[in-house]
Amino acid sequence: MRSLFALLLLPTVALALEPKDVFVVCNKDVKESRAVADHYVAKRKVPAENVIELSLPKGEDISREEYDSKLAGPLREALKDKKDACKVLLCVYGVPLRVGAEKPTKEQQEQLDKLKPELDEARKKLEELKKDKAEAEKVTAAQRSVDRLTRQTSQLRRDETAAAVDSELMLLWWPKYDLYRWQMNPLYWQVSEADRKKAEPTLVTCRLDGPTPEVAKRLVDDALTAETDGLKGKAYFDARGQKLDVKNPQQWTGYQGYDESFREAAALMQKAGFDVTLDDKDAVFPPDSCPDAALYAGWYSHATFVDSFTFPTGAVAYHLASSEATTLRNAKSKVWCPNLLMKGVAVTMGPVGEPYTVAFPKASEFFGFLATGKYTVAECYARTTLITSWMMTLVGDPLYSPFGKGAKLTDDDVFASPKGSKVVR
Repeated sequence: MRSLFALLLLPTVALALEPKDVFVVCNKDVKESRAVADHYVAKRKVPAENVIELSLPKGEDISREEYDSKLAGPLREALKDKKDACKVLLCVYGVPLRVGAEKPTKEQQEQLDKLKPELDEARKKLEELKKDKAEAEKVTAAQRSVDRLTRQTSQLRRDETAAAVDSELMLLWWPKYDLYRWQMNPLYWQVSEADRKKAEPTLVTCRLDGPTPEVAKRLVDDALTAETDGLKGKAYFDARGQKLDVKNPQQWTGYQGYDESFREAAALMQKAGFDVTLDDKDAVFPPDSCPDAALYAGWYSHATFVDSFTFPTGAVAYHLASSEATTLRNAKSKVWCPNLLMKGVAVTMGPVGEPYTVAFPKASEFFGFLATGKYTVAECYARTTLITSWMMTLVGDPLYSPFGKGAKLTDDDVFASPKGSKVVR
């Protein structure tokens, strides 16, 4: 994993989002899309002129070329005189979910053609050394050569240049940047103020989406109800019992660091006054074992939703696994996000493709800031998402603040996860 710049452990000032800060993107070629946008505008009292209609593909995918010509380009034009006013881009039902990979340029293809025989020869040499049981140093050197050439080939082929539309839109105002893998998120709460000021303007993004337009509309209805009545219920965290060596920085954004963050989230939410259930065994919560789940985060049942929960109005829940937002609109899919939405959650998140663990917010940071009542769900997500131009998407009402009328923690209660980490790499 490539290095990211050093981070200072200093909380940043809240964005203090208001309805006027939200600009809603809908698809003029999907009639239900405008209906969801209008529903949101009416419920949240967003200015009508903040709705932007674009002609977009009707499915969940958009090519890289169409993203540039039909989505990002027209959005920049529509917002050119409102750049400072727009803090949040809210995509709604009907707007594509995932942008495709970049194609190699002619020059990159020429380099690939030259690199292929070199990689083939390096692989052949490695196999011969292994077969001849050569000295370990020679095998290691040959393996490094294969790895280096494989990485170069992957980059030239433009592998791993697809992304979630919403994650790419966070960088709408950035000049041209490398699409290979990801970019650091300047809104991340540990980024130093000096580094944040050096970065281009970065947007908060979110979407109202789901298997049906009615589900998408319900997300704002439930958010408003929970803000009025208070989000009530229990908290469930599903770790796997993986041991963390906090002195090993490679584990901080790996399986061990994320597993520790579920345990840290459980302790924080207990401090916040929730009735907390922590499962620290490898298996996920069994079916029908988690009633009244106001908050949930756990892993790892890849692309296989387990119906363990009942959710109160306004619930916030997500499952960390590799494919859980590859679709939001297919009601027959077994991935977690559409199933959680159909079960009644108001907020969820997930990846549209292989994200690596580093793409997810740490549970203790995301839920910790949410429990302060100072930040909306979109702010909490933007503050705790380490990277952009990548695979993650947040689903829900960006203005939803379940604890806005009753703070349960303070900023000082929230710490960089896992506790004891200092520099993210």
